[in-house]
Amino acid sequence: MATSPRATSPRAAKRQVDSGRGVGPLRNGVYLDFADSINRLGQKVIADRYGNLFDMYDNITGENAYKTPMRIYPAPHYTMGGLWVDYYLMSNIPGLFVIGEANFSDHGANRLGASALMQGLADGYFVLPSTLPNYIAANKLEKIDENADAVKEAVANVNDITQRLMNTNGTKSVDHYHRELGKIVWDYCGMSRTAQGLEKAIQLIPELEAEFWENVRVTGTAGELNQELEKAGRLVDYFDLGRLMCIDALDRNESCGGHFREEYQTPEGEALRNDEEYTYVAAWEYAGEGEMPLLHKEPLEFETVKLATRSYK
Repeated sequence: MATSPRATSPRAAKRQVDSGRGVGPLRNGVYLDFADSINRLGQKVIADRYGNLFDMYDNITGENAYKTPMRIYPAPHYTMGGLWVDYYLMSNIPGLFVIGEANFSDHGANRLGASALMQGLADGYFVLPSTLPNYIAANKLEKIDENADAVKEAVANVNDITQRLMNTNGTKSVDHYHRELGKIVWDYCGMSRTAQGLEKAIQLIPELEAEFWENVRVTGTAGELNQELEKAGRLVDYFDLGRLMCIDALDRNESCGGHFREEYQTPEGEALRNDEEYTYVAAWEYAGEGEMPLLHKEPLEFETVKLATRSYK
């Protein structure tokens, strides 16, 4: 087993936001300090185990991690648990399979950087080919009629969006707007959120979306394989998703799991939960373009494991 380095913050104090409903983000900048391991095992042993990591870090930052603690950032998805799946990777919704980091099966809420990628590869290459065909073969799937009203509506919607995207003929690329949207969500709805920042994001995202529809340029044509058109179509959905994430985060006045509202923390910087008011799943219903989505609350019931606040002291 490889020796684990010691994690410390710049002020030698690590704050870890936590909750019984999911582990939350680290609030301070976090460092990996290999000093103890180097003193105990020697630099050569550490280099043999982590040499490529040190080399990449040196190329990016110009810093020698053998001498100086390595600056790291705890990615939000490392704190999440994932959806329940059975042995065959099927969720509790028949026919809905969940693979990779989206499920909890291999490492739950304790994700490691490499194992997260490996789970996606293992699920996709080895598990699903042996499970998904069995489900399809054992179930008679309902035939989709292309003349059904729902199908006609979906096709018409896609054609309308495609035509709008191809006819805009603006000056900025899809990637430009993708980056701009990502920056808004990162800045205001990242690992740490505030009401003021979320309100700002809810204002900025529709403004960016309006500019997108006025000035995006999608190269190529609609009658051929067109990756720019594919990206643009996905980005149309991302505008709605980003806005909804901010609306949901603003509505939840507590800190819990990967959701840390700076207004709701203990004097020691820990997550301040509000289980009495927010122990529910928020299911938001689309209410139409430009309209405020409707909130439906699905209460969480804890029958076996009772709610408790973890403490790392």
